[in-house]
Amino acid sequence: MSIHCTTLLRKVTLPAFLFIISNSMSAQSNNDDVAIIKQNRTASNAAIAKHDVDGIAKFWLDDFVQVIGRGTYETGKENIKASWKALFDNNTQVSYIRNPEEIIISDNDTLAWEKGKWIGIHTYSKDGNYAAMWIKRNGAWMLKAELFVSLEANKQEQ
Repeated sequence: MSIHCTTLLRKVTLPAFLFIISNSMSAQSNNDDVAIIKQNRTASNAAIAKHDVDGIAKFWLDDFVQVIGRGTYETGKENIKASWKALFDNNTQVSYIRNPEEIIISDNDTLAWEKGKWIGIHTYSKDGNYAAMWIKRNGAWMLKAELFVSLEANKQEQ
């Protein structure tokens, strides 16, 4: 092989190798981020089951936005915490379970999209779909917004 071919091969191989390593590291980072968001969702579901409002709000940003299944919405962590507290005070059996089906991390690892199904227990709706926007702040994944859509009414409990 000539010196020219060897030099050319090195010039092509090194960037290709670095590209593969970079993509591999990015994929691992994305897998780690997805796992963290799933853990956060599991912790949030557990907090709902215990009616632990602070545990639910642990992952919310101060300017968090939540659209509930019937289409009404609230903004601000403290306002939404007050609504959850009122819900639990008025319905001691209510609970919700959110089951993520897909979590996509942005190409710059600072935003994430979560979508899935939710189940309502002792509430006006049995189930529906949801979507959530996560933002990584200071290395922690926090919720910026959640959107819930009721798809099946729980007629006996309306």
